Amino acid sequence: MHVQRRGLFNLALGDFISIVFMAFALGMDAFSVGLGIGMQAIRLKRIFIIGLTVGIFHIVMPFIGLILGTYISHNIEGIAILAAGLLLCGIGLQMIIHTFLKKDSPLAPVGFGLFVFAFTVSLDSFSVGLSLGLSGVETVLAIILFGLFSTILTWTALLIGRRTHHLLGTYSEILGGCILFGFGLNILF
Repeated sequence: MHVQRRGLFNLALGDFISIVFMAFALGMDAFSVGLGIGMQAIRLKRIFIIGLTVGIFHIVMPFIGLILGTYISHNIEGIAILAAGLLLCGIGLQMIIHTFLKKDSPLAPVGFGLFVFAFTVSLDSFSVGLSLGLSGVETVLAIILFGLFSTILTWTALLIGRRTHHLLGTYSEILGGCILFGFGLNILF
């Protein structure tokens, strides 16, 4: 006899682990860009503000995507799983390809530039939020973890970037893309 625990989110362990890995993969984009930005002369107060802003954007963007994904899943249930898998594979592949095509450009995460930076690194979380809505994953937990992981990874990258040079930037974005692509394949097959 299997005993099911009822928790706040009533989520299976496998689903929770998938959300954690997905949050980590999404945060890796902010991490890789944050490494480069952190190599500039940035004060600790600015690092705190940048990380918080990126985290907020990683909550808002997937929330919008989740709402749209939930709406779509109620109206087109048969195609929902296929669309979720293809979307995650596409995002992961785009992150990997973008890594090789990227040109170095100095980012100034101050004022409007900070919002542009946060929006840019959270665009992929909108699409992932859409696919999570399509697959019916727990909304509140997903967006909280997306924001938390992206904030922590951004802070970590900025602090590492202050101390080191381009050590992991490219590889971290490739890792994040591979994780998303892998989850997309998992949903499809």
